[in-house]
Amino acid sequence: MNETIETILEHRSIRSFKDEPLTNEQVHTLVKAAQAASTSSYIQAYSIIGVKDQEKKKKLAQLAGNQSYVEKNGHFFVFCADYNRHHAAAEMHGTSVKETTESTEKFMVGLIDAALAAQNASIAAESMGLGICYIGGIRNDLEEVSDVLQLPDYVVPLFGLCVGYPAQDPNIKPRLPLENIYHVDEYEQNPDAFKEGLRKYDETISAYYSDRTSGERTVGWSSLMAHKLTKPVRTYMKKFLKKKGFPLN
Repeated sequence: MNETIETILEHRSIRSFKDEPLTNEQVHTLVKAAQAASTSSYIQAYSIIGVKDQEKKKKLAQLAGNQSYVEKNGHFFVFCADYNRHHAAAEMHGTSVKETTESTEKFMVGLIDAALAAQNASIAAESMGLGICYIGGIRNDLEEVSDVLQLPDYVVPLFGLCVGYPAQDPNIKPRLPLENIYHVDEYEQNPDAFKEGLRKYDETISAYYSDRTSGERTVGWSSLMAHKLTKPVRTYMKKFLKKKGFPLN
């Protein structure tokens, strides 16, 4: 096993950072690492907003559900799906890409490109001894987030990424068993085998939470998901996307 794989397998989310900002060189290195990720058809349908202004970070922390580590970290990035520059490129050459960028397929390309770029940046950050935490909470109110970041049409903020020097050393959270994730040749549809794997995983996660909370929390993964996913969240999303130029045809 090489150092890269060891870095990946040792990932854990960091939610407490030292009061030490990243240098411009570190930030630029992470952005370059993000840009080195694969991109569909060379479209590069994403942008990264680095947020340094403390008032903006404070506002974003509030919008993300009062998550203090959005405000207090070494650097905060917001990854966006972005076709604004593609519309500009089309104008430069007297054409229109509106019909294409409004499609569900191209919106998915923007999502995937941004996610690949962010994961590259995350692995690079962890290889530098930094910690990271993804922030999906910025999608609680994308209208406000877009105003804070002054985002034009065709640019949608997807998630944030806290990066900084860790002020904590949490345990690695166990992932699902390989047999529940990896299928060979076709999707495994034996419900008994599938649920047995989940039951074993429940025991692992229950022990993990019990150790983490000194016995105050012992919930298993299947129970957590069964209750967590019963109520839809952020149901305004389709309306917001349409307003930003993504009717998803």
